[in-house]
Amino acid sequence: MKKVIEFLQQNPVQYLATVGRDGKAKCRPFMFVLAKDNKLWFSTNNTKDVYKDMQKNPYIEISIASPQYAWLRLNGKVVFEENKEIKEAYMNNPIIKSQYKTADNPIFKVFYLENPHGTIADFSGKEPYVF
Repeated sequence: MKKVIEFLQQNPVQYLATVGRDGKAKCRPFMFVLAKDNKLWFSTNNTKDVYKDMQKNPYIEISIASPQYAWLRLNGKVVFEENKEIKEAYMNNPIIKSQYKTADNPIFKVFYLENPHGTIADFSGKEPYVF
């Protein structure tokens, strides 16, 4: 999981894909902020379509490419959790803090990926890292 966390941290803008409530694919920019207790944590707010889409179908895929032409594809099941400790840790990120002000903001939601799996690969011809 260390390689995955490093890749996410080094490439701060990822793209999160869901199946929309209309049954069509949706893809949005997202940002990874935190790994804790061997979980990859993300956040959103409960007024956004992405939150509603993940409530209906919690299976997502995240895709990222590095400037060196390596990429990561990450799949998992979204699990929303009212976790005060994680929300407080998120307040250390100035972008998150500017949006939500406090960890107690009722629209601020955090989630982790249950059973995350995927691949890190590139064009080098070497075997991809599968996790």
